[in-house]
Amino acid sequence: MSDATFTFRVDEDLKAEFAYAAKARDRTGAQLLRDFMRNYVAEQQQAQSYDAWLADKVAQARASAAAGDLIPAADVEAEFAARRAATRD
Repeated sequence: MSDATFTFRVDEDLKAEFAYAAKARDRTGAQLLRDFMRNYVAEQQQAQSYDAWLADKVAQARASAAAGDLIPAADVEAEFAARRAATRD
């Protein structure tokens, strides 16, 4: 893996405070920024994975409903009323 330079502008006070905070943790600002970037990328990948999973589940549910694989609402209500009653005993 080759290294690349990432340049951006930041307020001088923020830069100084960030460098001080990094040094207090025995880290460099560059190390922390790389960690932040890795974490952000991982979070975005996880979010994309979840979104794809959810879209698949919704598509499955819609296909099931279109095929007529439905449970009447009254049956669902009755089943969960019985479950609630069982937990109260």
